[in-house]
Amino acid sequence: MSFRALGPADSESPIPCVRNGPASGSCGSSGTGTTGTTRSTSSGREKLIEKTPALTALDGSGLAFEVIETERATSAEESAEFQGIELRQLLRTIVIRRGENDYVFVLTPGGRNIEWGKLRKHLGVSRLSLPEKEEATQATGYERGAITPFGSTTAWPVIADASIEREEKVAIGGGGHGVNLHIRAGDLIDHLKADVVDVTKETTFS
Repeated sequence: MSFRALGPADSESPIPCVRNGPASGSCGSSGTGTTGTTRSTSSGREKLIEKTPALTALDGSGLAFEVIETERATSAEESAEFQGIELRQLLRTIVIRRGENDYVFVLTPGGRNIEWGKLRKHLGVSRLSLPEKEEATQATGYERGAITPFGSTTAWPVIADASIEREEKVAIGGGGHGVNLHIRAGDLIDHLKADVVDVTKETTFS
């Protein structure tokens, strides 16, 4: 089951829209920030959705998004199912090391993998690597599985795979396990000032 709460509400509506049920439909749009969002639970009580650094960073940003909270998924396919979206709409934020203390974020849709040759060519480097778990946390402030460009301890450059532009809406991590943000793809790219580049290919299974 997923829980939907509107990402930051405007000043005239300090309590965000909250809806139990599948992640479909729309609660509206967002404006400036609030101190948190709530959800209903099976007991009928309201529970505060975790105010992650990502949500804090988006306070007052003007970016329209919805917070979708689900159970912690064990795979990309399961996460997409929980959120009621297609796998291709689910974006993984992959942190890549391109040099000493130098990283980039690559937004990679579900069902696709990075094409390392294309990424190296775009970045103009001969070698790229994936940081170890502890290094990734140090570089971003997030543990692996919850990494997102929003609220990262350093605003590393962002590369968005070109296939993302074909989607109207995408989902990206909200800085906590099971916390996701549903955002218009174009708005996400513009807000992050991302380079849009063809750097992935469809996952194939032999």
